[in-house]
Amino acid sequence: MIPEAKAIVIDKISVKEFLEKTHEKLNLELIAGQEGLNRMIGEKSLNRPALALTKYFKSFANKRVQVFGAGEMSYLNDQDESVQLDVLTEMAKRDIPCMVISRNLTPCDAMIQVADRFHIPLLRTTMKSKNFATDATVLLDEFFAPQVMVHGTLLDIKGIGVLIRGDSGVGKSECALALIEKGYSLVADDTTYISLLRDQELIGTSSVLNRGYMECRGIGIINIADLFGIRAVRTKKEIDLVITFVIWEQGMDEERTGLEESFYEILRKPIPHMEIPVRPGRDMARLVEVAAMVYALKAIGHDSAKEFNERLIQYMSRSTHES
Repeated sequence: MIPEAKAIVIDKISVKEFLEKTHEKLNLELIAGQEGLNRMIGEKSLNRPALALTKYFKSFANKRVQVFGAGEMSYLNDQDESVQLDVLTEMAKRDIPCMVISRNLTPCDAMIQVADRFHIPLLRTTMKSKNFATDATVLLDEFFAPQVMVHGTLLDIKGIGVLIRGDSGVGKSECALALIEKGYSLVADDTTYISLLRDQELIGTSSVLNRGYMECRGIGIINIADLFGIRAVRTKKEIDLVITFVIWEQGMDEERTGLEESFYEILRKPIPHMEIPVRPGRDMARLVEVAAMVYALKAIGHDSAKEFNERLIQYMSRSTHES
């Protein structure tokens, strides 16, 4: 198995970054505690502090975003202001990152006082608690996902995410350009940023700066969308198959049957891997296209190499009996 590249692990993000990247998707607005925007969110899950409002703080998830829904706000509003201040102060002393009120509900005066006093951002969303929790958890999962940068070109070929690797100048971009001309889509050229979502999906993308652009030696930088249309560019794609281009050399080992399986490890997740020798006259784009289709067939239970091997064994067995 080929070893993985070095990963970047993000274990916390600031409330400011969370607000900047999600305020439109989550309809968030800052109400109070703006001096605490540099506070750090330490977990990707959210917390509904219902038990904490009763002063039960055992196992209190203080590193999470604290979401106050209709139930929590109704309970708070039924308490005297002194009780509100007391319990919210106890929460604030546990160094929570921020508070979010759902359904566009009006915060009580005690919440604003505590937010400003302890510099804890108080946010509000128009979304229902359940919808906010679902969408925010997905976004936080993306923020906290382990990330790695891999030198390779990522394409969407018949719905299969194919990452093409190889030394500089081996022909990755030229192959990708030929595949795009066939109607497939470019995700990232030469440098692919990969995140592991939900501990199972490897999602590849490009940097915002060079998204939709390719470098072709001898031609220069080209705009794929301008040349081939907007459908020729995808912003992200799950990686299903890794193909490595290697320069062919006399006497090198080449896979002839496809019976041996190889894997390339990305963020500790093994991905099916094929190694294709590059030599003059080979149609690399066609070979990559067929490799993607072979993978697709295997995914639905059709393995040509194993089927042929079983057929060969049966033929040899019959021949032995007849003789």
